[in-house]
Amino acid sequence: MSVKSDTVSKHKVRKPEAKNDVKSLAEKIKASAMKQKQEKEEESRMAKKQKSAEKQEKREKREERSKNEAKQDSEDTSKEVTVEESKVESFSELNLIPELLETINEMKFTKPTPIQAEAIPHALEGKDIIGLAQTGSGKTAAFAIPILQSLWDAQTPYFGLVLAPTRELAYQIKETFDALGSSMGLRTVCIVGGMDMMDQARDLMRRPHILVATPGRIMDHLEHTKGFSLKNLKYLVMDEADRLLDMDFGPALDKILKVIPTQRTTYLFSATMTSKVEKLQRASLHNPVKVAVSTKYQTADNLVQSMMLVSDGYKNTYLIHLLNEFVGKSIIVFTRTCAHSQRTSLLARILGFSAVPLHGQLSQSQRLGSLNKFKSGKSNILVATDVAARGLDIPSVDVVINYDIPTDSKAYIHRVGRTARAGKSGKSISLVTQYDLELYLRIENVLGKKLPKDPSPPRQALDALHVHVDKATAEAIRQTKEFHDKRRKRSRDDVDREER
Repeated sequence: MSVKSDTVSKHKVRKPEAKNDVKSLAEKIKASAMKQKQEKEEESRMAKKQKSAEKQEKREKREERSKNEAKQDSEDTSKEVTVEESKVESFSELNLIPELLETINEMKFTKPTPIQAEAIPHALEGKDIIGLAQTGSGKTAAFAIPILQSLWDAQTPYFGLVLAPTRELAYQIKETFDALGSSMGLRTVCIVGGMDMMDQARDLMRRPHILVATPGRIMDHLEHTKGFSLKNLKYLVMDEADRLLDMDFGPALDKILKVIPTQRTTYLFSATMTSKVEKLQRASLHNPVKVAVSTKYQTADNLVQSMMLVSDGYKNTYLIHLLNEFVGKSIIVFTRTCAHSQRTSLLARILGFSAVPLHGQLSQSQRLGSLNKFKSGKSNILVATDVAARGLDIPSVDVVINYDIPTDSKAYIHRVGRTARAGKSGKSISLVTQYDLELYLRIENVLGKKLPKDPSPPRQALDALHVHVDKATAEAIRQTKEFHDKRRKRSRDDVDREER
């Protein structure tokens, strides 16, 4: 019994010690946790302090960069040329080679346009150019003439690369180069999507002097065509530069700029230039001369612009009424989508008009076919998406009709710029529904003026026409569906062939 009681007493003595140990351990853990918390708070405080310092540093750098840009802008402004300063009255004053002068005379270029008169002298001095001029002002010849003048002495292959945003514009630029260089043995090639890569590779192996291309396809050849390189390139031209610097072309453009020489002459030409001017630094311009012969957003003085308010469900009827009003005239109808372009051209054809579509879902040969029919006068109505709005030189366009109002104000300027070119007068009419008013007011705001409203046709005449247009529209929709079905089937067949 005594042993047992001793054991119990021992246990009783040890219990407070165990409690003290647990308490001490808990305090240690608590103290350690507090210390860790303090350390974390200190780290967090230091991180915030560092982040704040970094932000401040970035802000200071940004302010410094803004000051530098402002300084650069003021320097550039001093270099900017205005029309009033132009003293060039004829091409003979530019000291061009006789062969080039002879061709210019044959093409009946009597007097340089303002952009040519301002840009060519600087370009002949070997300076980089940023050229801003309204559409239809002769930008292509403004960069083609200095390049050909320089090529006469060099006579080296892959001498110049001209980048264009659309295939149609690329073909047109090539035609201008071919015409201007006809008496000097010029070799040119047009490298665009939608054409056979192997055929293009063979053309490139013939070592042309001038390459006119869309960015994506020329990059494909630089990556995959053996023996093709632009390491000796002397001239880079970006036509419609604002669109080329857009995100759609950005990645391909960056790659091209990495593989071509930095020691080159660069020209950028466009009808409009926006905040994307900052991105021009990517093009490695060296002390460029800004040549501006138009305001930021401007349409030709001899263009009569108007709008017509359209009742809901009557848009096609208004369009057909206008086509009747301007029968026999050369007309471009602009739509927002490929489906609208296809359907509207079919509608016009069903009702007896000679209309052809031009949009991105046509094959390259179909697109060129439509364009050539319209240029030659076989068809007097071209129903196009904005693919035709940029740079295409079709001198005989009398009327532009905006069937769909463009979402981008710049696109409006390029659309209406298809008429009233080279000093001729022209007319543009925009069909505005209740849903388009906001877009249209934005365009008026950009232009800085309110456009006059054309009177609507008599309701009785519209109602009589509407019955026939409605039936024709139903048929046009059916044929458009067939067109898209055939296109999808053709795409599937192509995939099947590739898999086999």
